[in-house]
Amino acid sequence: MNDLQAPSIEWLALLPSLIVFGVAVIGVLIEAFAPRAARYGTQVVLTTLGFAGAFAAVVALAAGGHATTEAQIAGMGSLAVDGPALFLQGVILLVGLLSVFLFAERRLEPSRHGTRVDSFAAQPAAVPGGEAEQEAVKAGHTTTEIFPLLLFAVGGMLIFPAANDLLVLFIALEVLSLPLYLLCALARRKRLLSQEAAVKYFLLGAFASAFLLFGIALLYGYAGTVTYAGIADVISGAPAAIDPGLASTMGNDALLLIGGALVVMGLLFKVGAVPFHMWTPDVYQGAPTPVTGFMAAATKVAAFGALLRLLYVALDGTRWDWEPVLWGVAIASMVAGAVIAITQTDVKRLLAYSSIAHAGFILAGVVAVSEDGVSSVLFYLAAYSFVTLGAFAVVTLVRDAGGEATHLSKWAGLGRRSPLLAGVFALFLLAFAGIPLTSGFAGKFAVFRAAADAGAMGLVITGVAASAVAAFFYVRVIVLMFFSEPKADGPSVVIPSPLTMSVVGLAAAVTLVLGIAPQYFLDLAGQAGVFVLR
Repeated sequence: MNDLQAPSIEWLALLPSLIVFGVAVIGVLIEAFAPRAARYGTQVVLTTLGFAGAFAAVVALAAGGHATTEAQIAGMGSLAVDGPALFLQGVILLVGLLSVFLFAERRLEPSRHGTRVDSFAAQPAAVPGGEAEQEAVKAGHTTTEIFPLLLFAVGGMLIFPAANDLLVLFIALEVLSLPLYLLCALARRKRLLSQEAAVKYFLLGAFASAFLLFGIALLYGYAGTVTYAGIADVISGAPAAIDPGLASTMGNDALLLIGGALVVMGLLFKVGAVPFHMWTPDVYQGAPTPVTGFMAAATKVAAFGALLRLLYVALDGTRWDWEPVLWGVAIASMVAGAVIAITQTDVKRLLAYSSIAHAGFILAGVVAVSEDGVSSVLFYLAAYSFVTLGAFAVVTLVRDAGGEATHLSKWAGLGRRSPLLAGVFALFLLAFAGIPLTSGFAGKFAVFRAAADAGAMGLVITGVAASAVAAFFYVRVIVLMFFSEPKADGPSVVIPSPLTMSVVGLAAAVTLVLGIAPQYFLDLAGQAGVFVLR
């Protein structure tokens, strides 16, 4: 009998994820044992240090060559440590770090008995409006569990784009999704709308997970393995070894095509692309706005990273099968997102449909199937994530007696009440529209150029037309803010703490820097645009 062999794990290569998960476990222990009064400060400092340490580990790995010459498959073949993985992990960690500041903001809601409170429910387990919730609100309780949940979600997102194994892909999907389902239900105001959003997200997310898992089973039946390299070998006709129990089904193209389609469907759901987008506007509107900003930015980055690796590494040999499908999905997403957004009267729903259109723009880079396509997608995701987080941070500051004033009619004349805030929001909207000298223009130019070089001129023409349509509703909001008379009973702009101000300021700075001088970051994305295959 052979002796059991201990697995060989490259701990240093996996350090960013290990740091985040380790800090998340410590956060859970703090919730269990620390007194209530000490939890908030401890969790904020701990979470901030955890994200900063993990980002430093990503930078150290990249500086050590793991993004280029030292790229490797780690964790017994289950995780890739290469340029795209490290680049996207860095972006996710920066988004998570800024999201901590939004989660920790306590100057937006009125104080309760001398205690400052945040945007999250005082007693999430209580019935909305019930006696238990009223007592928790009077006591000024806050929900500090949000910080470990944020850490676990980010931990799953770090694994998602690095997954080199279908089972690890599924596990990462669940680890990032389950905390998000909970966070969506924790709004302090409009509790029922928030819980409705969480239930919708959970139910549709469960369907997406089921499709993904069923697709994994079919791909295993086709290839006899769940590793990306093994699947690619079977597709190319050169499997390293054949499992006798699967010999009768291996190489069955029906299993490959159906399984691949189901797995891609599960990923397109997380991306929010048409026709898997129906959850997006309701969840974006109902979730607490700090959660919406984090989810809109980080989830899209992680999901596109996972989609790129699956298509470019595992399913590269079926390019002629999935490329036309993604053409249709990209066109439908660009058109539907841009057209339906015109009819929206709520700022958060407008930004939700905008994100659907942007999913289509990013898919144009995915369809390019080239190194330029990968690097353009990486750059676009980095630019889009900061613009999105900044825009939702601004939304948290416009408030009336009922909380956040998200109806567009209430934003009339905001430029006269608070010209600086309205100006920053206008900058974010112009970046979404792809106006020159903003990061949005540089990102769109990169993905459209990659698509054009790959011969996808139809996608480029559709994308430019959709961008023109989208520019209409972005400019309409700017006109509403600066050229409409403010209402006497209109909302006010709350002066936040330095936490939210730093998020808005940094997001605006990144938007301008990536728009005015994008070349360094385009080169950085270009250097990180090569996947390690085995």
